[in-house]
Amino acid sequence: MQSPPAAPSASPTAKTKIIIDTDIGDDVDDAFALALAVTSPEVEILGVTTAWGDTRLRARMTDRLLAETGHADIPVAEGIPTQSKTRFSQARWAEGGPAPKNHPQAVDFLLRQIAQHPGEITLVAIGPETNIGAAIDRDAATFKKLQRVVLMGGSIRRGYGDLGYTPDRGPQPEYNIYCDVSAAQKLFASGVPIFMMPLDSTQLKLDEVKRAILFAAGTPLTDSLTLLYHEWGQQTPTLFDVMAVAYVIEPQLCPVQALRIEVDKDGSTRPTDGPPNASACLNSDSERFFHFLLPRLTKPISVAAVH
Repeated sequence: MQSPPAAPSASPTAKTKIIIDTDIGDDVDDAFALALAVTSPEVEILGVTTAWGDTRLRARMTDRLLAETGHADIPVAEGIPTQSKTRFSQARWAEGGPAPKNHPQAVDFLLRQIAQHPGEITLVAIGPETNIGAAIDRDAATFKKLQRVVLMGGSIRRGYGDLGYTPDRGPQPEYNIYCDVSAAQKLFASGVPIFMMPLDSTQLKLDEVKRAILFAAGTPLTDSLTLLYHEWGQQTPTLFDVMAVAYVIEPQLCPVQALRIEVDKDGSTRPTDGPPNASACLNSDSERFFHFLLPRLTKPISVAAVH
């Protein structure tokens, strides 16, 4: 089996340039993913683009989360709006923030940033790939100048609820892929290196004990996450999307192997014969992941850093 491409090398002081493409506001894991990014000095966030559904309200929610955690300088771009059957669970919190403002369009922003930083940007894709497919349609040559895409999406051997305690029931279409199958197909055919965090390695449960540690920290960041958790309104979050950001910072948390992935018309992501087009992480250590995550999310933030 062919080895996966090596993770980009960098000097100890170099920051990885990232853009996060997110459907923040439905499930709560996107907010946790953004929280990890803003607390990690290893990355430079060039911007956040919102994807799927009410992308304008998602941009407003992102504005509020960034502002309340001292990162209002990070650009936010508004993605292509779509119809969505998923409830925007954190809409009230989003609407309770600063007044709406104008944002650049996500596809414009993404292609402009790639052109300005060819071969340097990691696109962290943690929502349906609608913006990505549109960027490929508009300018595939520029899109290909991404360094890589780190994707939360797909299902290789395990489906939803397969946590390793009982026999796996096999793969199934995963939300981010099946929402926009055509866009996902374009991404996997783009030639850009893809590092894929599927359901197999991302069903990471923020249980009651870990929530208590997080919510007791009392920082602007954890207070925002606490409110978003309660507005989300369910009991135990699964931090699918957070692993994509964690992988950028600490690749050992989710070792990958090279695969040829075909995206079927129903949104299934099937390994097939042929040259690899992705490097997928098929297993992860939940306790190791949370030992990495919780100290970052709960570290104190100086008052001067928050405006």
